[in-house]
Amino acid sequence: MPIAIISMVDEDRIWFKSHHGLEAEQIERGGGLCDSAILSEEVYLVEDTRRDPRTLTNPLVAGEMGLRFYAAAPLTTHDGYKLGTFCLIDQKPRYLNQDQKLMLQDLATIAMDEIELRLAARNTLAASARRIQELEQELSATRPAAPQKK
Repeated sequence: MPIAIISMVDEDRIWFKSHHGLEAEQIERGGGLCDSAILSEEVYLVEDTRRDPRTLTNPLVAGEMGLRFYAAAPLTTHDGYKLGTFCLIDQKPRYLNQDQKLMLQDLATIAMDEIELRLAARNTLAASARRIQELEQELSATRPAAPQKK
């Protein structure tokens, strides 16, 4: 696939946490394909954008990018919150069989697992640093003051 993106979606934009084959760092959220894919429970698939009524007016399809194929699986946290998508894009129509759809879903799950692991590690490190600082303060408070020289 010439373009692969791990995107994060917020209220106003879709920004690319990781991307291959595309120079852009983000796009506006309104009307984006990721905007539709994040609402899906399964792989969101558009095999030929010029024949699919969901995408005919999309600027990425009608504009100079000429997007023709789009497939995405939502990035869903373990507690069910959808953060973004793992998407595949091409400038020619494509077809995904059931095994390929499952593979895309598995890749999205792996990507989300990695994101959650990194966040957990960062939170653990921050908590450890706070605890060390607290212990240092407690230790300082319990040390007797050094006698003053006369």
